[in-house]
Parts: sequence; structure tokens; C-alpha cells
Amino acid sequence: SIQNNVSSRSRNCLHIIIYKSTAFTLDGFVLILNIMSCSFPLNVPPEFCLSCGKTRAATFHPLFEGGLCQTCKDVYLEISYMYDDDGYQSYCTVCCGGREVLLCGNANCCRCFCVDCLDILVDPGASNNARYQDPWRCYMCQPLLQYGVLKRRHDWSLKLQEFFANDKGQEFEKPKIYPAVPAEQRRPIRVLSLFDGIATGYLVLRDLGFKVDQYVASEVCEDSISVGVVRHEGKIQYVHDVRNISRKNIQEWGPFDLVIGGSPCNDLSIVNPARKGLFGGTGRLFFEFYRLLSEAKPKEGEDRPFFWMFENVVAMGVNDKRDISRFLECNPVMIDAIEVSAAHRARYFWGNLPGMNRIFPFGKVRTITTRSNSIKQGKDQHFPVLMNGKEDVLWCTELERIFGFPVHYTDVSNMGRGARQRLLGRSWSVPVIRHLFAPLKDYFACE
Repeated sequence: SIQNNVSSRSRNCLHIIIYKSTAFTLDGFVLILNIMSCSFPLNVPPEFCLSCGKTRAATFHPLFEGGLCQTCKDVYLEISYMYDDDGYQSYCTVCCGGREVLLCGNANCCRCFCVDCLDILVDPGASNNARYQDPWRCYMCQPLLQYGVLKRRHDWSLKLQEFFANDKGQEFEKPKIYPAVPAEQRRPIRVLSLFDGIATGYLVLRDLGFKVDQYVASEVCEDSISVGVVRHEGKIQYVHDVRNISRKNIQEWGPFDLVIGGSPCNDLSIVNPARKGLFGGTGRLFFEFYRLLSEAKPKEGEDRPFFWMFENVVAMGVNDKRDISRFLECNPVMIDAIEVSAAHRARYFWGNLPGMNRIFPFGKVRTITTRSNSIKQGKDQHFPVLMNGKEDVLWCTELERIFGFPVHYTDVSNMGRGARQRLLGRSWSVPVIRHLFAPLKDYFACE
């Protein structure tokens, strides 16, 4: 009965929708057909799920006008920041699914769109047309117009932050706001850094001019410790495994003004098909952070500024994210290092640092991890550097600059290139940590 009342163009669209998924509702069919067959652009209603066609959206789609139902929202939260070895998103930018995807040809973009979304939401045959365009630019890179049902939000970068930061299933009290300390009363900062890595926290504090009274770091990787010892001339007190730190230790080393850390993501990242989750394997190390944070917090009656920050990967299961938020009693903010540097690195940050939810006002290098293949870029797996007209890998010094470290920062103890890349692949992005730590200058002494 629907087909008798629509144009042949819309009938083709209906056929594609039915072929794609029976999850699309009849209301979703009708809405898409109405928009497709209209001679002028129609606004996509916010209750329409762009991913599955349901008309009971639980939230907004962060990039395009329209919404996402609860099921599709959870999928989007989990896998929208998954990347393949070629640096592109693993799944479609619109629906976070797709059996076949088209990669954007813009050198600065790493997004992909599935064939089904193009043919359903843009135009029947849109995917075939895209295949003949070289390069094809995706709907995040094309001009801000409406393409079928797809219309990019003009404020998508703000909406993306809001989407990942707000979880309406869990609401928490806002963290205590400490008044700024008068300049003459500020004292050097005392820091406890758990899972310290290559001392990014100490590096940033010193670069920002903080006077550091004490920096106690827990780290088990000998290569990481070597970098910290050599580059910071023994000013970091290393205490090894977090599981061996007791309440007595915290009392002896403290009091601390800042507790920071990011536990290993191996068993949290959904990129790992054998992951054990938050309550198994290395995922359980989060609870060591939670335990030591609880021990380091000011006791009742202590009136002093106290700050903390916990970091982990965005591509984790929604339930693991919500469990972490429940223990830490706050929702995270999502920050992608590409906003302030040349490489993608999306991470969740929980904490009470002032202004953590501030939005960042390069040709880009796509995501670089501990894997050597992540150096190659784009769908044709090119190396990102040309030397004497030939492709070349990124040198370690160039990787260091991408992540914001001083040149040769990891060049210690005759460490090889692979080991240095692994250290950098596990590290924090220096510009992101600078962004988060800078407001602390209103509380602690600086040079």
C-alpha cells in the first residue's frame, strides 16, 4: 500500500531499507520516504533513530540531525572510536555498523560510511556514485547542506562532547569547587601518580612551571622507569606495583594534593576480543586506583584543595564505563587529542579538575598505538612521510613531537625503536594533560 503512493525513486529506497534490516520500523520507512520524495528539505525529527529507524529515540545523534534509540546509543558509545590498522574508523560514522563501508578520501579525515546508510539516508544509488568519485569526501567533510535525510549539525563538535559526557542513566552530584588560593599562600604541589608510564604528569607540571614538592610514581615497566629516571634526574620517587601500596604508605608519603592515573586498558578495550572486563584480568587494577584515591582524599575536617584524575580508553563496554563512573561518583569527559595535536587519541577522563569539561577552541596523523602497523596511514597503507621522494616511516623523534614530548625524550638505555613506540603508544598526550592541569595554577605555587 505504501508503494502505490510513492515515486519510483522512493520505491527503490523502500526496497533497500527492507533488504538492509527488518529492525527498521514501518514508521521509520514512512518518515524516510516522506523526506526523500519531498521537493524541499525537511527537518529530521529528533525522535527518529538514524541508525535503525525507530521513532523512539533516547538521545540525539552527536553528528547529524536526528536521534539514537537506547540500543543504538550504547553501541555508538562503545565502538564509535574504534579504529582499524589503516587509521580509519572500524564502523560507519552514522550507525556504527555496516557490512561494507566507504572511506573518506580527505587526507585529514578518518571517517567511513556504510553502503546501507548512504543508499537509505542519502539517496538510492548514492554508494555507487561515491565509488566513482576519486577522492570521495564524506558528509562530515562536504559543505553544510542536507543530503537526503543526513544533515550535519553545525555544532557537532560540542554535541559530540556532550554525548559522551552525559549519561542520563546516572546522575551524580557536581564535584566540590575549591576557591582559588591567594598567590602568597600557594605551596608546591604533592602528587601521587599511579600507572605512571613515562612520567607525562611530571613533565607537564614542570613545563607549566609548577613547583613540585613530591612526585610519587607507581610503575612496573622498567623501560618506562628508565625514561623517568633519566629525563627527570631522579626527582621522581618510584614505588613500583600499585597492589603493594598500603594505607600506611599513603600516610607516610602524603598528604597529596593531586592523584592521577590510568590503569591498563587491555581487558577493557573492546578492540580485544578476549577482554575480561572491569572485574577480570588487568581490568581489576582500576580498583587499586579507587582504593588508593580513597586513602589519599582529605579526611573530615581537612580544608585543603584536593584534585584527582583517572583516564582510560573510550572504546570500552558501556557497562564497564558506567561501573567506573558509579565507583568514582562522576561521569567522564571525552577528549580526543586530535583537537590539540596531530594524532587521534580519544580518551575518557574522570575527575574534579577545574574546567575539565572545557571544549578545545594540523594536518592530522591517524591513530598511533603500540602496534607497528599503526604507523601506516590511509586505505592504501601509505607511510606518512616522504624522504627523497620515497615513503618513509615516522621516526621516533617525530612520534615524540606528535604526542607533545621533547625530541629524544624516550631515547634512553639504548632502547630500540619498537620499544620506544610501545612506550609512546601507552602514554598520555602532552597537550591534553596541559589543557587539564593548567587551571591548577590558581591553587599551587609556580616558578
